[in-house]
Parts: sequence; C-alpha cells; structure tokens
Amino acid sequence: MNNVATGISNSISFALASKVKDYFQLTKFTLSFTVVFSCVVCYLLAPNIQFDSLSVLLLFVAGMLITGSANAINQAVEKDTDALMKRTASRPVASGRMQPGEAWLFAIVTGITGVMLMWYYFNLLSALLGLFSLIIYAFVYTPLKKINSISVLVGAFPGALPCLVGWVAATGKFGAGGWVLFGIQFLWQFPHFWAIAWVAHKDYEKAGFRLLPGREGPTKFTALQSIIYSMLMIPVGMLPFYFQISGVISLWVLLACNLAMVYLSVVLFIQMNAKAARKVMFGSYFYLLVVYLSLLFDKV
Repeated sequence: MNNVATGISNSISFALASKVKDYFQLTKFTLSFTVVFSCVVCYLLAPNIQFDSLSVLLLFVAGMLITGSANAINQAVEKDTDALMKRTASRPVASGRMQPGEAWLFAIVTGITGVMLMWYYFNLLSALLGLFSLIIYAFVYTPLKKINSISVLVGAFPGALPCLVGWVAATGKFGAGGWVLFGIQFLWQFPHFWAIAWVAHKDYEKAGFRLLPGREGPTKFTALQSIIYSMLMIPVGMLPFYFQISGVISLWVLLACNLAMVYLSVVLFIQMNAKAARKVMFGSYFYLLVVYLSLLFDKV
C-alpha cells in the first residue's frame, strides 16, 4: 500500500515538475530574464533612485510576467513553424505537450497581471509602455517575420522598450536618459540578432522566416550591416556620460565594448562563416552585461 502511495506521489511530483518546466520554456525564461535585467538596471540608473529590494523585486516580477506573456503568444502563434526547426521543436506547444488554448490563457493572465502590477506599484505610463511593447512583439513582429526582414527593425522597438519602461517606472515621465538607454539597446539588437539569424539560417529558412537583410541568406551585405550598426553604437555609447547618467569610467568601458563589437563584426565580414557569427552572438551577450553593470556601478 505504501509503495502504491509512494508511486502515485512520485508520478504527481514528476508531472508537476514537467508542467513547471514547460511554463518556463513557454516564457523563454533566459530571454525574458535578459530583457527584464535591462529594465531593472535602467530603473536604478534614473536620478534619485536608490536600491530598494522590494521595488526591484516588484519590477522584476511585473516585467517577467509581461515579457513571458509576449513570448507565450509568440509560441502559440508559431507552433507550426517552431515544429519545423530543430532549435524550437521541443517547445511545449510545438511538441504538442501543451495545447495552444492553454498557452493563450497563460499569456492573457500573466500579461494582465504584469501590466496591473506595473500600474499599481509604479505608474500608468510605465504600464502602458509595457503593454505597448507586448502588443508590438506578439502581434506585429511575430507575424512579420515571415513576410519581410524589416521585422528585425520592428522587433528592435519592443526589444529596447524595457529600458524606457524601467526609466519611466522610476521617474513617471519620458526623459533624455531613458531615450539614451533605449538607443543603446535598440542599436545593439541588430548585430546581435543578425548573428543569431546567421548561425540558425537553415532552420529559419526551413520555417519560412526572413530575418537577414539580404535575400540570399548570410552575405557580405549582412556582415556590413552589422559593422554599420556596431559603429553607430560608439557615439550613442558616449551619451550616458554627456547626459550625466554615469561617469568617465563607464564612458571608457562602453567605448572599449563598442570597439570590440565593431572588431567582431569586421572579422565576420572577412571570414564569412558561422564560427565568426557565433563570436558576434556571444560577444553581444557579454557586451550587454558589461555595459549595464558598468553604467550602474558608475552612476552619477
């Protein structure tokens, strides 16, 4: 009898753990965490804001709910194309472990909860910005990926809006500082995402996604675009110092990071292979972490 009870208990525990894992995959937890990390840092970079664990936690939870909702909608809409790609076939909706209706219900509940938390604990403007970001990502960027590579430009807006959301959550209004931080993350996304699209080109092509700027797939033109956007990041990276968001130490750190991104993009242009694209991709992840932490620790 005890063995039966133990077996039932283990089965329930296993099923619960599997369901929790599926929800983590549904929200694209690692991606969501990166997005919300930038939101929290930009909140802390706002003037007269001191670190408060409760406020940071609330902003983090609200941001994760909104971002997770957008990603859940993305997976519900793209279940058929996700099933075609090796890197996404194991996602809960694409694999059939979760019905689209369940994903939609999860997205609606988490989205509404996140927006309401942002409104109640911070301000209406930040809540509306979060909602706007969710709508653009889920209902404009997601379907546009199959139509035109301009989707990368469109997707860069919701990808950078968390920076503005964080700033507005702290100040209650738009400001030069918020737009500067938005600009850094906006430009960063182009070399970052094109590197991902380069590495996963065959998978994306199989699913019908058009994400690289050239119709012929990974070309010199794509690498050149990465160089151009990386170079644009250099002057924008000086603006936090100009607007007295952070000090001279972070100015030099950002300059070094931006030059490194230009270098990696130039190497991609020369070598024209997935290995070089992978270096741009991983370098861009490292870039974002170093840049935001340096800005935060060198806050004026």
